[in-house]
Amino acid sequence: MTQQTPAPVHIVGAGLAGSEAAWQLVSRGIPVVLHEMRPRRGTEAHKTGGFAELVCSNSFRSDDHENNAVGLLHEEMRRAGSLIMASADTNKVPAGGALAVDREAFSEKVTATLRAHPLVTVIEGEVDGLPPEDWGDAIVATGPLTSPSLADAIRATTGAASLAFFDAIAPIVHFDSIDMEKAWFQSRYDKPGPGGTGADYINCPLDRDQYEAFIDALLAGDKTEFKDFEKTPYFDGCLPIEVMAERGRETLRHGPMKPVGLTNPRDPTVKSYAIVQLRQDNALGTLYNMVGFQTKLKYGAQAEIFRMIPGLEKAEFARLGGLHRNTYLDSPRLLDPVLRLKAAPRLRFAGQVTGCEGYVESASVGLLAGRFAAAERLGAVATPPPPTTALGALLGHITGGHISAETEGAPRSFQPMNVNFGLFPPIEVPREPGQRLRGNEKTIAKRQAICRRALVELADWLG
Repeated sequence: MTQQTPAPVHIVGAGLAGSEAAWQLVSRGIPVVLHEMRPRRGTEAHKTGGFAELVCSNSFRSDDHENNAVGLLHEEMRRAGSLIMASADTNKVPAGGALAVDREAFSEKVTATLRAHPLVTVIEGEVDGLPPEDWGDAIVATGPLTSPSLADAIRATTGAASLAFFDAIAPIVHFDSIDMEKAWFQSRYDKPGPGGTGADYINCPLDRDQYEAFIDALLAGDKTEFKDFEKTPYFDGCLPIEVMAERGRETLRHGPMKPVGLTNPRDPTVKSYAIVQLRQDNALGTLYNMVGFQTKLKYGAQAEIFRMIPGLEKAEFARLGGLHRNTYLDSPRLLDPVLRLKAAPRLRFAGQVTGCEGYVESASVGLLAGRFAAAERLGAVATPPPPTTALGALLGHITGGHISAETEGAPRSFQPMNVNFGLFPPIEVPREPGQRLRGNEKTIAKRQAICRRALVELADWLG
């Protein structure tokens, strides 16, 4: 008797989450129909029609799976057969302890892999409402730039309004326009990372007077004005630099411009008051992005103000910074523990539209949605990962593990979030008899214990 091929799962959106969900399904023999509106209809932030295009940055952040929550998420995704992580590893560029990629080559790899797969059918064009009933099960992975028509359809189905926030994009500089007589290569604390050497960032130093002048210009610079309907909160993990400066003149020195772990080789005895870092953005090393310099400054003001930074006086910009509006669901009240819409369980949601934040987090929720959908299509039970894993901890944040029946009617407080150790269940750190851990030692030991526990329990879940 010939085994019948399962009915396809439709996926709306071929970003990081949609691409990963598609891969998880076809890897289990489930056909996928992948709907992507680009390049027929663009967005305010995307530049190409490729799958999994990286918009804000080229960094997947720390790759340290023994001490860092996002590094742990990287490792869990690798062990779960992630296409996004495989493509990132193939196209990494030096970035100290972080995993950063050549964004064009990364997108091309994801696009080519999925388009070449015999179980993937790609349909270009916008899906202007919820997936129709005759599609059966579907995954909506439209990302933070969900089209207004689809957002309206979600509101009509759920009776709940989506939330929105602004996301800001950092500028990209041509390497050959950076004055390397003033700047130097070094990773913070000389830490090497994936494909790196420990000297993977360009560092531009500022003394106190230069920093104060820069802050003055930043605060006075001409900024993008928002319309009344656009007045929504920023996500704290991606604040524009001028918004950070408004919170206090020293804020940037303790954020993206912090000078710690870096020494100017031209005069090691002089400590910089602040430092701007630039990270390689493509494999050729011809483009560098300004780390943490997301901005809503108008283009003319950006060029003028950023050229005040020593080493960037003659900077040529391949792309200036900008803003786009991101939309996300009130997921704890709208989604069930396996990412299904409670009001219409045939629909799953994945990626940043669910209220996770970050490239890797978005892809990881796509990974989960794909695995859940595949399990159901194959007649099995979709089982969430343990909350002790990075995948499970992030899923718990999204689907409301923190909301009890008593608080169901309480005012909404759900906000987008990166994976972090605060999402994990607490753990007791084993100690030798008489041993006492203090301060940073205790924090490091606890994080390492969380990471070890996560990978052990992940193995059971994957098995």
